[in-house]
Amino acid sequence: MLKLCARTAQELLEEPITEADWVIEDLLPVGAHILAGAPKIGKSWMMLAMGLAVSMGTPFWDYAVCQGSVLYLCLEDTYARVKKRLWKLTDEANDRFYLANSAATIKDGLAEQIDYFVITHPDLKLVFIDTFQKVRSPTCDSIYAADYGDFSALKAVADKHSLAMMVVHHTRKMADEDIMNTVSGSSGITGSADSIWVLKRASRGVGDATLTVTGRDVEFRELKLALRDCRWNLIERTSEEELEERDVPGCVLRVLEFMNVHEEGVWSGSVGELIEAAEVNGVTTATFGKFLAQHSVFMRLRGITYSKKHTSTGQVVTLERVAYEGSEGDEGYG
Repeated sequence: MLKLCARTAQELLEEPITEADWVIEDLLPVGAHILAGAPKIGKSWMMLAMGLAVSMGTPFWDYAVCQGSVLYLCLEDTYARVKKRLWKLTDEANDRFYLANSAATIKDGLAEQIDYFVITHPDLKLVFIDTFQKVRSPTCDSIYAADYGDFSALKAVADKHSLAMMVVHHTRKMADEDIMNTVSGSSGITGSADSIWVLKRASRGVGDATLTVTGRDVEFRELKLALRDCRWNLIERTSEEELEERDVPGCVLRVLEFMNVHEEGVWSGSVGELIEAAEVNGVTTATFGKFLAQHSVFMRLRGITYSKKHTSTGQVVTLERVAYEGSEGDEGYG
């Protein structure tokens, strides 16, 4: 009988952390990744610029790269069209950036083609597949099974050769509060990808866009980009603090505002009294109390401590203004 190979939780706790193997530091590790966006939004321009950076060993935006060979399967383009794009992006490339405008499908030998390319180009670091649909074949499987099977096959190739594979895909026209749900297809794609990049413009014809990146080894990132002279430029990163605040209910942010201007710096009373004093609207007493407890660490990091105790007359909440942990030194709110 084949035995399970299991490890204890204690072994894992004591094992040193293995850092991700980055092709683009802090942005693109080894593995299979999705770049999704609306048609004609500029995904191919981004892939070409990224490929040039990795093949030349120059930073992509301001992220360091691991230099190596790059293979770009530009399956929806002619060489003439790609050449015109390269003319706009650079005056000089090198012999580490390879392009092919035809390839086998996943079921008909794509993995074997990449295997052979790795043998002849052992320094291969990055493969682009533009687009996912071009390497798929019709199937009788369910949508989820087909999506998961096809993308897992690509991931197996990336993992086998320790390279990053960026697969270009489309987004749905239907909007969604969770931008990751806008990736076309089923969760079989997003569930098997090591990271998902979603490029979104506010409206067609507008040069500015937002690139949202999330994944297993990649911290959630939101990058503001601008397409200028056919090149995506990094304008700004949304700070971790801004991203964190998006998940904090407005009633908690209102309490922070209230305490930052409170003359005495300390406030005590019931949750209901705090709702009235801070002029909080649209939340029940029970839900408000839950949010205060749930986001107490967030408040403390911004200089407001939260505590609660039971008394003979009921629960009493205490808020106190202290030194702001995000500031230098011991200076608190005055």
